[in-house]
Amino acid sequence: MNTLTKLRQKDVIKSIFAFLLGIIGIYLLMLCMIAVKFKPSGFNAYFPDHKQQLVTVTVSIPILFSILYTYLFFENKYVLTRVSKIGELFLIIYLSFVLTFIFSYFVNPMSRPLVLMSLMCVTLFKRRDAVFINSVYALMMLIVDRFADLNNIMIYESYACLLSTFCTGIISAFVFTKVKSRFQSIIFAFILFLPVEAINCVMILPVSAFTAAQIIDLLIFGAVGCLVSVMLYMFLLPMLEKIFAEMTVFRLREITTDGVTLIKKLKENAPGTYSHSVVVSQLVEACAKAIGEDAELARAAAFYHDVGKLKGPEMFAENQTEYNFHDDITPELSVDIIRSHTRNGAQLIKKSRLPEFFADVAVQHHGTLPIKYFYYKALKMSDGELNIENYSYSGPIPESKIAALIMIADASEAAVRTLPDRSPEKIEAFVRNIIEERLDLGQFDNCNITMRELTVIKSTIVSQLSGVYHSRVVYPKITVAKKK
Repeated sequence: MNTLTKLRQKDVIKSIFAFLLGIIGIYLLMLCMIAVKFKPSGFNAYFPDHKQQLVTVTVSIPILFSILYTYLFFENKYVLTRVSKIGELFLIIYLSFVLTFIFSYFVNPMSRPLVLMSLMCVTLFKRRDAVFINSVYALMMLIVDRFADLNNIMIYESYACLLSTFCTGIISAFVFTKVKSRFQSIIFAFILFLPVEAINCVMILPVSAFTAAQIIDLLIFGAVGCLVSVMLYMFLLPMLEKIFAEMTVFRLREITTDGVTLIKKLKENAPGTYSHSVVVSQLVEACAKAIGEDAELARAAAFYHDVGKLKGPEMFAENQTEYNFHDDITPELSVDIIRSHTRNGAQLIKKSRLPEFFADVAVQHHGTLPIKYFYYKALKMSDGELNIENYSYSGPIPESKIAALIMIADASEAAVRTLPDRSPEKIEAFVRNIIEERLDLGQFDNCNITMRELTVIKSTIVSQLSGVYHSRVVYPKITVAKKK
């Protein structure tokens, strides 16, 4: 989805300006580090003594970040369209850079929290982006270590830092995707201790002057670096999730528990809608996995797609018992009430400070589809023709594959629940008709979904619904007497 994002001229100018500010921020941090290390007395003398080295650093850093910008321009334009995302990227770099200096200067160069950068990148960015960002950061740290003389570091330690940062980034990118809880992330972070220690030991082999005691210190400080990385990661990640409204797998799971305010209200005040949302979330999660979309994000968005029904839950069929309020009001008023749940849902989501993507799905999951039941009801009560747009949802149509998934799954679950015959053949026919109708009405024109993906979605939903609404065993009507 991100590779198809259009980058306007205004976005290019903003993103370049944001990158320039980010690079200036790195220079300012380096000046602060120089002031801390060399004190006021040595601050002025530092620059003439390191003039050539500082030229190398000054030129190399913009080159590295130009390469990163070029990568994002061709591979993930979405990051460049959001200044907040660029700000988040540089904030992670700043935090890692400053913490690396602090531990190198005040503790030991080998105790630096090198794993922190890789953990942050793989959590907050896509896999390929995380690998590239982490590699750029590793090269930046090598340049600073070798030429800026800020970290009291020996040559073998600077190369150990480069290899450790690069290797932990690669391992994190390909293994961390299986981590689904914060506790699992802690365990995984400790596993990264092994390659860090292996690299440290290999890098000191050519240094014959090392004693056994120094090697033990090296191992201990390496372990300290990994431990500190884990602690800082667990402390900083929730803050970044909140500040930048990040949808990490941890946060997505946390906001779909029954303890969250909106989910709790839905369960208590609109139990039918809650039950429907649970089934839809299962369908959408399975479909997202099948077509390679973010299953956790799809599942969470499905939980919230109908929260707008909290405003007047009794007006929706799944929450009604015997009395139907729509029998006593006009079709026009009924349509206004029914279609307002998409806007109400978006408002509730934004008010609860939940991810804006959920609000987008809430208003898009019915697109501009007609509300046929009340349109037909109005036709029966009218002598002339009616404008069907007055009896349709306001839109917009789905702008992401996940929104399209939820549109299909929402209609499929609601329709199949009303079927007297829920055989796989009947379910397949219903789901196929739902997808074809939405295709004919142009509901998928803005979400880049393919026919192959729609076929996979249909098969997955049929399989899932056949399992949910499978046939039951008819028990014999006999009475068992109580034992005396």
